[in-house]
Amino acid sequence: MAPAQCARVQRVFHFGKGKSEGNKAMKDLLGGKGANLAEMASIGLSVPPGFTVSTEACEQYQAAGRALPPGLWEETLEGLRWVEEYMGARLGDPARPLLLSVRSGAAVSMPGMMDTVLNLGLNDEVAAGLAAKSGDRFAYDSYRRFLDMFGNVVMDIPHALFEEKLEAMKAAKGVDNDTDLTANDLRELVGQYKNVYVEAKGEQFPSDPKRQLQLAVLAVFDSWDSPRANKYRSINQITGLRGTAVNVQCMVFGNMGNTSGTGVLFTRNPSTGEKKLYGEFLVNAQV
Repeated sequence: MAPAQCARVQRVFHFGKGKSEGNKAMKDLLGGKGANLAEMASIGLSVPPGFTVSTEACEQYQAAGRALPPGLWEETLEGLRWVEEYMGARLGDPARPLLLSVRSGAAVSMPGMMDTVLNLGLNDEVAAGLAAKSGDRFAYDSYRRFLDMFGNVVMDIPHALFEEKLEAMKAAKGVDNDTDLTANDLRELVGQYKNVYVEAKGEQFPSDPKRQLQLAVLAVFDSWDSPRANKYRSINQITGLRGTAVNVQCMVFGNMGNTSGTGVLFTRNPSTGEKKLYGEFLVNAQV
């Protein structure tokens, strides 16, 4: 008789297409954000497709001394392929570029305590392809934002080093706002931001989009055990959690011009509970 096969414990759960592999009751495993994304997708709301890497995977990562658990990267790539097929786009493909957000999400909300990366998947070739499809200014604004955020969150490069380049560029061009910089200005800024990686870390910006994704997932896992996250949990007496989930989702862009934006919206006033829309937003921005 053949030996019994052990069933593989699922650690990556996709959502989108009007269905999902999770639901709102799975906060312990998918985190609050992942569970709610799964629930919204399953009831037919227009949720950009993606996948959630479970809190259990984070727990395994921490227990292994911050080493990627066996098989987890392959499962993550399976989740990525599901998203690519749904979108008809590919991570790293200049002709059909897919860009991703990578966000944390514990079972208990910890706002601002863990890390996020936006516009993941950009490199020189993908940025050129995105520019051909959606315009130069949008493409290179997204690219410089990604270089800044990825450098700070994943590579531990101080944000101030990128901010200095941005402020110097605005001063040189005689403008006050980021939105006043032209596509050529932003393309030049991208080159300066890439030099920051060499100056600060002694290495080039990692241009392979799948490597970017792997590093971003690990950075979110690492942020679970950061001093600020540990302090937050201590102050708020948050205990018994496995770790943070990682939510990887197709980008929705708030920086495509003055008809787009980014913000937060509640169906009730979070301070009073009054039943009315409540929120704030920024035009032509990303947060």
